[in-house]
Amino acid sequence: MKKIFFKSIAFAAAAIATFTLSSCDDSDNNMMDMSFQRTITFENVVAPKDFVQSGSFQGTGNPPIILPGQSVSITFSAGKTQALMFATMYGASKDWFFASQQPGIKLFDGNGIAITGDVSSSVLLWDNGTKDNMTGQAESKPIMQVPNVNASQLMKLNLAYNNVTSEFTLTITNTSGGTANETPFSPGVWAVSNYNGSQLLNSTPFFMPNTLSNPEITDIAQMGNITKMMTKLTANTGIMTGLSPALVVVYRGDKNPIYELGKADTGMGLKEIAQAGNVTKLQNSLKALPNVKGVYVAGSAPVAPGNKVMTNFKADPGDKIAYATMFGFSNDWFYANEQMIEANSKGDITSKTTLFDSGTGVDQYPGAGNRQALFGGTPQSENMVISKVGSFYPVPPVQNVIKVTVN
Repeated sequence: MKKIFFKSIAFAAAAIATFTLSSCDDSDNNMMDMSFQRTITFENVVAPKDFVQSGSFQGTGNPPIILPGQSVSITFSAGKTQALMFATMYGASKDWFFASQQPGIKLFDGNGIAITGDVSSSVLLWDNGTKDNMTGQAESKPIMQVPNVNASQLMKLNLAYNNVTSEFTLTITNTSGGTANETPFSPGVWAVSNYNGSQLLNSTPFFMPNTLSNPEITDIAQMGNITKMMTKLTANTGIMTGLSPALVVVYRGDKNPIYELGKADTGMGLKEIAQAGNVTKLQNSLKALPNVKGVYVAGSAPVAPGNKVMTNFKADPGDKIAYATMFGFSNDWFYANEQMIEANSKGDITSKTTLFDSGTGVDQYPGAGNRQALFGGTPQSENMVISKVGSFYPVPPVQNVIKVTVN
């Protein structure tokens, strides 16, 4: 009986051992088979606006008109190819206004050098065509240049330029005093058109010569009232940007291998992404790190508003992902995930994304800086730590520029 019992125990032990070994083999195979693949997508969702900057100007009196002998100045940012358009009423008229030719006052010469000094020859005097010049009765004629009046004798324009910030200051002086066309100037408006890398988004701001006028410029030309135009400009002014191809890294550990907030750039290649959208150097640097399991690139060209790029990546349980893409219309900014992201995450992860300043180039107004890659420039070098982009410039919220999803 004992022999039968011990034989039974021995058989059971052997069966358990066999099952255990079999289970271990299956577990190992399952562990090896637990690798997964995801697709990460980067979409540029920014709403393009006609103007990168706009504003108004007025005199200091009451009413705030600009009398003969008085001046007013406006400061604005611009990069190569951009121009400044402004408009103000010729006060001693029924419906005349001052403005330049389209798309505005030229700010850079053919060599990309800022134009400074007297640019009065840029201003012209226009007849809005909505009132008879003698009787003031309503009429409907196209906007035409006023003949036989030299606008540059009535208004002096002077440009000054700050090369570091890429800021211009335009001083408008009423020089009409003592002329046959002495006149006050009304409060006025100004704007700089957005540039998308190949052309201005609005090359005919405010009005179209040789066509019928619009309500906004009519209010300026007839009454010196800028309210309607400012409402329109405000609704159509905003910073926009392209994005660069996005770099994605799969890694192990608790330290993001792309950047460290509050620390200076390590020289591994983040600077090249943040300044020029070039991912190659960082891609190669990351591949050499022991905790990096894979480096991927989404896209091969700038990502314009309304477009998206994506890439597949392979990972294992416990892996994490990080990413970076340039805020294209900046000197050295980049989007990256601030929070850790598990590689097996799914869905919209935009909320984990933050806009950072790499600290490697002096900032200028986004989309309006002569040293930005958008205009073929190279940022002026600086040596600051990586930080979050603050509110100095009116940059749209992250979710209004980029959308990041994993599926």
